[in-house]
Amino acid sequence: MLKRKQSSRVEAQPVTDFGPDESLSDNADILWINKPWVHSLLRICAIISVISVCMNTPMTFEHYPPLQYVTFTLDTLLMFLYTAEMIAKMHIRGIVKVFEIADIVDQMSPWGMLRIPRPLIMIRAFRIYFRFELPRTRITNILKRSGEQIWSVSIFLLFFLLLYGILGVQMFGTFTYHCVVNDTKPGNVTWNSLAIPDTHCSPELEEGYQCPPGFKCMDLEDLGLSRQELGYSGFNEIGTSIFTVYEAASQEGWVFLMYRAIDSFPRWRSYFYFITLIFFLAWLVKNVFIAVIIETFAEIRVQFQQMWGSRSSTTSTATTQMFHEDAAGGWQLVAVDVNKPQGRAPACLQQMMRSSVFHMFILSMVTVDVIVAASNYHKGETFRRQYDEFYLAEVAFTVLFDLEALLKIWCLGFTGYISSSLHKFELLLVIGTTLHVYPDLYHSQFTYFQVLRVVRLIKISPALEDFVYKIFGPGKKLGSLVVFTASLLIVMSAISLQMFCFVEELDRFTTFPRAFMSMFQILTQEGWVDVMDQTLNAVGHMWAPVVAIYFILYHLFATLILLSLFVAVILDNLELDEDLKKLKQLKQSEANADTKEKLPLRLRIFEKFPNRPQMVKISKLPSDFTVPKIRESFMKQFIDRQQQDTCCLLRSLPSASSSSCDHSKRSAIEDNKYIDQKLRKSVFSIRARNLLEKETAVTKILRACTRQRMLSGSFEGQPAKERSILSVQHHIRQERRSLRHGSNSQRISRGKSLETLTQDHSNTVRYRNAQREDSEIKMIQEKKEQAEMKRKVQEEELRENHPYFDKPLFIVGREHRFRNFCRVVVRARFNASKTDPVTGAVKNTKYHQLYDLLGLVTYLDWVMIIVTVCSCISMMFESPFRRVMHAPTLQIAEYVFVIFMSIELNLKIMADGLFFTPTAVIRDFGGVMDIFIYLVSLIFLCWMPQNVPAESGAQLLMVLRCLRPLRIFKLVPQMRKVVRELFSGFKEIFLVSILLLTLMLVFASFGVQLFAGKLAKCNDPNIIRREDCNGIFRINVSVSKNLNLKLRPGEKKPGFWVPRVWANPRNFNFDNVGNAMLALFEVLSLKGWVEVRDVIIHRVGPMHGIYIHVFVFLGCMIGLTLFVGVVIANFNENKGTALLTVDQRRWEDLKSRLKIAQPLHLPPRPDNDGFRAKMYDITQHPFFKRTIALLVLAQSVLLSVKWDVEDPVTVPLATMSVVFTFIFVLEVTMKIIAMSPAGFWQSRRNRYDLLVTSLGVVWVVLHFALLNAYTYMMGACVIVFRFFSICGKHVTLKMLLLTVVVSMYKSFFIIVGMFLLLLCYAFAGVVLFGTVKYGENINRHANFSSAGKAITVLFRIVTGEDWNKIMHDCMVQPPFCTPDEFTYWATDCGNYAGALMYFCSFYVIIAYIMLNLLVAIIVENFSLFYSTEEDQLLSYNDLRHFQIIWNMVDDKREGVIPTFRVKFLLRLLRGRLEVDLDKDKLLFKHMCYEMERLHNGGDVTFHDVLSMLSYRSVDIRKSLQLEELLAREQLEYTIEEEVAKQTIRMWLKKCLKRIRAKQQQSCSIIHSLRESQQQELSRFLNPPSIETTQPSEDMNANSQDNNMQPETGSQQQLLSPTLSDRGGSRQDAADTGKPQRKFGQWRLPSAPKPISHSVSSVNLRFGGRTTMKSVVCKMNPMTDAASCGSEVKKWWTRQLTVESDESGDDLLDI
Repeated sequence: MLKRKQSSRVEAQPVTDFGPDESLSDNADILWINKPWVHSLLRICAIISVISVCMNTPMTFEHYPPLQYVTFTLDTLLMFLYTAEMIAKMHIRGIVKVFEIADIVDQMSPWGMLRIPRPLIMIRAFRIYFRFELPRTRITNILKRSGEQIWSVSIFLLFFLLLYGILGVQMFGTFTYHCVVNDTKPGNVTWNSLAIPDTHCSPELEEGYQCPPGFKCMDLEDLGLSRQELGYSGFNEIGTSIFTVYEAASQEGWVFLMYRAIDSFPRWRSYFYFITLIFFLAWLVKNVFIAVIIETFAEIRVQFQQMWGSRSSTTSTATTQMFHEDAAGGWQLVAVDVNKPQGRAPACLQQMMRSSVFHMFILSMVTVDVIVAASNYHKGETFRRQYDEFYLAEVAFTVLFDLEALLKIWCLGFTGYISSSLHKFELLLVIGTTLHVYPDLYHSQFTYFQVLRVVRLIKISPALEDFVYKIFGPGKKLGSLVVFTASLLIVMSAISLQMFCFVEELDRFTTFPRAFMSMFQILTQEGWVDVMDQTLNAVGHMWAPVVAIYFILYHLFATLILLSLFVAVILDNLELDEDLKKLKQLKQSEANADTKEKLPLRLRIFEKFPNRPQMVKISKLPSDFTVPKIRESFMKQFIDRQQQDTCCLLRSLPSASSSSCDHSKRSAIEDNKYIDQKLRKSVFSIRARNLLEKETAVTKILRACTRQRMLSGSFEGQPAKERSILSVQHHIRQERRSLRHGSNSQRISRGKSLETLTQDHSNTVRYRNAQREDSEIKMIQEKKEQAEMKRKVQEEELRENHPYFDKPLFIVGREHRFRNFCRVVVRARFNASKTDPVTGAVKNTKYHQLYDLLGLVTYLDWVMIIVTVCSCISMMFESPFRRVMHAPTLQIAEYVFVIFMSIELNLKIMADGLFFTPTAVIRDFGGVMDIFIYLVSLIFLCWMPQNVPAESGAQLLMVLRCLRPLRIFKLVPQMRKVVRELFSGFKEIFLVSILLLTLMLVFASFGVQLFAGKLAKCNDPNIIRREDCNGIFRINVSVSKNLNLKLRPGEKKPGFWVPRVWANPRNFNFDNVGNAMLALFEVLSLKGWVEVRDVIIHRVGPMHGIYIHVFVFLGCMIGLTLFVGVVIANFNENKGTALLTVDQRRWEDLKSRLKIAQPLHLPPRPDNDGFRAKMYDITQHPFFKRTIALLVLAQSVLLSVKWDVEDPVTVPLATMSVVFTFIFVLEVTMKIIAMSPAGFWQSRRNRYDLLVTSLGVVWVVLHFALLNAYTYMMGACVIVFRFFSICGKHVTLKMLLLTVVVSMYKSFFIIVGMFLLLLCYAFAGVVLFGTVKYGENINRHANFSSAGKAITVLFRIVTGEDWNKIMHDCMVQPPFCTPDEFTYWATDCGNYAGALMYFCSFYVIIAYIMLNLLVAIIVENFSLFYSTEEDQLLSYNDLRHFQIIWNMVDDKREGVIPTFRVKFLLRLLRGRLEVDLDKDKLLFKHMCYEMERLHNGGDVTFHDVLSMLSYRSVDIRKSLQLEELLAREQLEYTIEEEVAKQTIRMWLKKCLKRIRAKQQQSCSIIHSLRESQQQELSRFLNPPSIETTQPSEDMNANSQDNNMQPETGSQQQLLSPTLSDRGGSRQDAADTGKPQRKFGQWRLPSAPKPISHSVSSVNLRFGGRTTMKSVVCKMNPMTDAASCGSEVKKWWTRQLTVESDESGDDLLDI
């Protein structure tokens, strides 16, 4: 174990180092093993060992016999070296480590598989490149967390594989029925017995494909074919079905499986199964892997930042930045050349070399060179290419760039020249291109240097240069990943080589290059199923499952994890630093404010015209004097003065809440009344000043009291109890407010130590920075309001000074009745948000989701949506054989659409204007598209051409008519949002496209110069020379790709005679740059590249296969992942999450999780310990739940084979399913008994279980009654429905299923947008390619003869399944087809240019952009459920605890509770959400009042309380964004102010009550003294009987008075707004006679007798009643006033310092 070198004061920490081997003990005998040269030698030996293993195959020895002796020698030498090392380490460590095997084995013996572990020694050679000098515990935690996540997603993938595997078995079964000739006999099935091509069929006449005449549908398994001959893909049993489902989920070959199912079973069943499989498994579930890798990579990004290197600017290494003083005395940062020119060139040359003119000249020459290189093409075999004009131009450019390099070296010196990375690259190009122009090296591998000159053009665009540096600048991350990928490929290729090199009839793993190409092919997913199928057929039926698992695991890791790592690295490179995000947020808000200030250009055009305000003339005046014309707007002020004054007065009234203030502000802006704005501005400025003064005063008191509490150490000496997050955040906010103002800081800080003062100073500085940030935020908000106000003022000025402004078509008046009528019609919409007239709250109706949907758009838009949908449905019935021009029924829909759209546009134009109005129809791209679609539809309807020639204007008009479904994008707001998300990141997508085009141009130019004319060959493989390529030959026909039949002796495959032709491959060539770019674009999509590779290797040479592999690696690993990364980054930027800090992202995730969280709906346990309680304990026990889950899995296993009536195995399986059904009935019965029927019905999961169980019972009855195929199908459906309940019983599956469900919900409009684009392209495909002849991939399954079939073909293209071959089939031209000059539907030719634009644009838009939006949504939603306990603001345990407490308080299970019950709930919370009433009583008051204030004392919901707790549990300064932060701080300040006012009000009332009680008590004392004197006199004057009656009456009176006092107090408290629902004071009997205080007031003792005796003694001492009365009346009020003043001061201090007071429970009383 290596350790870092650290100072002596710091303890060394153990680190995980995957670099050199661990240091051993310094033993003198084996000291040589620790030498560095020994380590280097052993690493070299490891690489040699891998090379030896790669050469050790029978086929390699057959081609190169001497290699057998070389490998034997190397293996022997390596054996001795590693044996010596092993002995040395055994001597040190005492570990037995025997690892070496003799290499002398038979060539074709399977014992050679013992060499499989040897390639793993390569890890030792590359350990030096993977050094993670981090603490071992940190590395372990990272690997553990990422491993757990990947394992969880793998389980989730396995769940869906098992689900679709079961569905496949039950829906399809075997694919063994084929069309064979009528005379086929069992055991005699050959290639000539099958149809050409091989076709599946259905034995049922009503479904599937029926064989043509001369053939019959037979089961090949019954005819004697084995499983190996039939192929391993299918749905025979659960294992084969899962294997087939995984193949289909990889989007490779799935469409051919669907075609086989269509031919064998009902069509709807195949479409439903495979389309949902692709959507869920390929597009949703598998993309969760990308989300896992991205989140894990983002987590460990900080840990590996030191290893990868930090991001730096694009400044060259040859320059630095220094401060220089400018002329004005300021300082500025200036780039200074550190390597100052040290060459010997004259100063004029150095100045010229540094000038921009010189650099632009060089870049222009590079551009010309690239254009010349791209113009090269194949001129024929007889042309001498060494001395053509392209060679001469290349020589000239090479000399020019050589001179440029020499000039720079002369000016800068060689040392200064090579110090720049750019100059090093230029020097490499100079050397390479100079060697390339040598005639013998021209058009060789040195051509790479020539075409790489195009990379220098990146310097032309600064944006492109910055983007490239952002992606590839921190090259250590991407470089490490490339090295890791290459190492993985080498190791896996060597392992596969040793596994399969001895297998006969398998040529894919005979040598290391073949094995490498095969494993690389699996990595790219192109044809990986063919590689696996060939290997499975070669190894035999016994080893096929093991080999299949091996390939699937490698494919799973390579395609889901490895490619996701590339996406994660690119996203990390596009990520901003944390310290820049908040600055970026401020800048973006400021930029948004600036953009709202200016009017659009179409309205600013009125400013170019002179002002001509509308004038009016006053009539009905004496004619003695003339009155000039007055502005109409000025006169309107006097006409409506009374209404305006009333409106202004009402609006100037102070509102009860900040929301009403904001509403009144918005109304003032909307009305555009200048007087009203002035009045409101003055009113609100006064209110703002008063509010600011109040806030400052209260904040000063709070700060002083909080500081005093902190100084007094009131919390010291208490038991060390972990504080809740609510308490922590509350005290953070109190401390922040106390340090926000520094007015009394000197007075408070007296007597502190120097260390404490330093800490306080740092805190003050930090919070002053926060205050400065507040001012910036408020300033930005004010700027937004001012910008909006300026915009309104500008618009109002234009409205006043230009009569034609805001006049539709410059004709209709602004306030014309017809325009108002049109506005009412256009803007009418459904509004079901009924508000409560008392509270103002919005009532939640039962069908609020339906009401929201109806109110989504206006009534007019709803009508047009319905009309557009009906028109699209009508267009789906069109085809080349049923055209709208000749079908009157289809013309009806066309007329209806045009008429309705004419009415709609006229109404909108009359209401809002066409172009030069603020709300014009043509104000964005959507309006332009509406007008364009309308004009196209109108022209087509008026023209209605009867004959439409191919590639004519009429056909183009029909293609443009197919854009009609795009109207939905304009009519639905959410669809417009999808379009904005697509095009808002157009800049980055454009830059990525430029990079990929540059990459394609480099390789296309290289391919033209190396492969032009060399790919052409005779179609007869036996002919080598072109002169011999004539005549005819017999070519074999490929009958089937699925069957593995062997030719019998004397048998020939079916074939026919064709003429010999010398030609290029059918789909690609490199004769010019255009064709090469098209071929490379197809390769970039990872489709068809295997064919290109095989042709290049076969016709040019094996070494040139490196060309296509390098391009595929760069395009696949970097190019395509760039699209994924950029689309995800743009999506996050549009959603506002790209600029969020870590804390802000966690807060957004928390809010999303809280929206999903729901009450438990779990009834409480019965109180007694009876039968129901025992049942409750049993059903809630974890063992019971796990047992039920295992039983569900066991019942699902019964569907491993298809339930067929004729199969004898079906009956026992169905019987076992009946037994399981009765067990589940028992489970449901136990739960109903334990929870009661009402409690059981509250849970959705219980309802689902009850529904499935009921269906199971119904199935059992029908099964035993009917026993037919339908009952078996119903039983299988019930089992599948129950299988879904597994997700609810497993936490991880439930979490990931929530991710998929939420992703589907959020991506609904994206999916709808994809379907609309698909529909447009389908309509256009019917017009362009509806009659194209069948070809390689255009057949009876895949064609454009109707819109339905076109949609299926386009869905296939979305998955990339042979889309390029379909494109080439649609490019067919004469003489391979029959043209027609008059109508396009009479020809079977294609459209070359149309197919090129059609398919390429569709594939780029759908596959590269739209599908990646789904990935972005999944990544966003996965972060909601991914974060662990330490990353979450509120953990799952906190949410679960809150759900349990809510379940206790909400006894009716309605999801709402009264406001006063919130106090119960808050007191019951424990853990991190606990509120300690001894320490955080003020926080408790604030939380209770917040619920009362926000809900006006009504009911609160589950999410209301949870939202309040979430706000109180986070640091809003760090977690909330700008606008939300200001709103929340204002709300919390208002709550604090109101609670303080309320507390003061209550205390004052209690003080008055106490004073009155004292006065009444003093009066009662005087009265008692008077009565005592009368009693003494009555002893002498009256009989004794009188003495007993009077005191009793007095006592009764006193007792009645005392009894009435609490009621009066309670009534008075209920008159004022309080926090408690019962305001009555409470006094325990145990506290009688003791001094009590309540919220700061001291109570007098409640025993009257001692007081009366003392007063009577005082009375006797003063000697009379009059003296005592004067004392009571004069002395007591002054004493009470003084005592009340001191007590008020003490009470106020105690209340604001949140002092613990056990007796102050009035506000907390529940």
